[in-house]
Amino acid sequence: MDEGRPQHDVVVIGAGFAGMYMLKTLRDQGFRVRVLERGGDVGGTWYWNRYPGARCDIESLYYCYSFSDELQQEWQWSERYPSQPELLRYARHVAERFDLRRDISFRTEVRAANYDEVHDHWVVRTDDAVLTARFLITAVGCLSATSTPDFAGLDTFRGKAFHTGRWPHEEVDFTGERVGVIGTGSSGIQAIPVIAEQAEHLTVFQRTAQFSIPAHNHPLSDEEQRRVKADYARLRAEARMSPSGILSERFEVNALDLPREEVRAEMERRWRIGGTTFCTAYPDTLRSLAANELPAEFVREKIRATVRDPGTAELLCPRDHPIGTKRICVDTDYYATYNRSNVSLVDLRQHPITEITPTGLRAGEREFELDAIVFATGYDAMTGPLTRIDVRGTGGRRLADEWAAGPRTYLGLACAGFPNLFTITGPGSPSVLSNMIVSIEQHVEWICAHLVHLRDNGVRRTEAQAQAQREWGEHVNEVAAGTLYPRAASWYMGANVPGKPRVFMPYIGGVGAYREICDRVAADGYRGFQLTAG
Repeated sequence: MDEGRPQHDVVVIGAGFAGMYMLKTLRDQGFRVRVLERGGDVGGTWYWNRYPGARCDIESLYYCYSFSDELQQEWQWSERYPSQPELLRYARHVAERFDLRRDISFRTEVRAANYDEVHDHWVVRTDDAVLTARFLITAVGCLSATSTPDFAGLDTFRGKAFHTGRWPHEEVDFTGERVGVIGTGSSGIQAIPVIAEQAEHLTVFQRTAQFSIPAHNHPLSDEEQRRVKADYARLRAEARMSPSGILSERFEVNALDLPREEVRAEMERRWRIGGTTFCTAYPDTLRSLAANELPAEFVREKIRATVRDPGTAELLCPRDHPIGTKRICVDTDYYATYNRSNVSLVDLRQHPITEITPTGLRAGEREFELDAIVFATGYDAMTGPLTRIDVRGTGGRRLADEWAAGPRTYLGLACAGFPNLFTITGPGSPSVLSNMIVSIEQHVEWICAHLVHLRDNGVRRTEAQAQAQREWGEHVNEVAAGTLYPRAASWYMGANVPGKPRVFMPYIGGVGAYREICDRVAADGYRGFQLTAG
């Protein structure tokens, strides 16, 4: 074999929705592609997140691929918000329909990847193989590196322990058990009502109260699906150019410039609709604390009206961050669950967990006897999935070291010092602030077009320029600073991982605006990239 010729044109890490579409798109353009997937099948997030109540917070008719109208039309969704089993069935259907599995290696975890400067290709190491490829594309997801606090005595617990992001594939039955759920982010809020229906007693350990909006989930009728699908071309095109990739009604007038009763009526209307668009009505609610307090207090009033015990209700009322600056949760009967006689709430701000014991845990001065503990403690978001792989670029530089003070990218797509490496929905792109499918499709199509341009023009190496990366980082920070987002100790900021730098990681400038920026970069001959012919 020619030592200078890599085995593959492209190696893709991850076979979730991003990796599957990247494979199909590149293969359609004649590239030799190999996808490496840690899990036992396609699906990514929806392969791993099998916890009770796991469900997408984007409506099913829009949380799906738009690249194939035939695929859009033929797949029938059963509910407004798709559950994990249905999303996994959809991912498997896509894999079968487009014959993707033949180019995917499952149960294959990438341990390291280093750029060979002599031959201008990547050397990728798994547990039992070494692969070479001209290009390396990461499709590892933004929320795939689980995070569990380093509690004292964690390994001593004799009961059952689970993390929501690494749930067993077999059914878990909590019937008759004393269960503790640690964490009340999105996964905890989805799991708690379901676990409460099974458990003898459920104790919820809350560090930070969250704003959650009712999902008002319901079965999708054939008529509703036909109506949306008949107008898919227009609806999906509008979503691609919207701020979040999610269609919602947005007003040009500020909330503070309107009569309070009018603003309240609009919030009531959106509460009845449900979903993540609750906070998108007025432009000032994510820029002004006074404006933000209007929807924040509205939700607190709903919590007080739902939860019968006043003390519990106040503990559930968020007060330490503006509404919308952490990802809005979408729930089914979350607050009402605290009216059950078998559910109790512990405030970890007043009574922090001091240790996990063989029979449960100790919080403050109390010991809790538990048969099972569910860690709904989230993820080392956005950067964790990449920095946990030993990625080394030119001069042996490590990506983890380059990002030690916070991630640095150009457009969230590429990194200076790491030639021929692309990151799908990486930090510095809209990613987690958007409908991920919209952002995934935009990134995949842009990356594929870039690789076709390189191939057609005899370019062997592409690399983000340091100055372009610096300027993009300044722009990302400047846009974020004009909002309330940095005021929250959120996983957007890396605040949930001890020692992680507090940097706002996604791009808040909007999906549509970001798409236009990327398109201009491409039209300008891939401005900001150093292209080397060979």
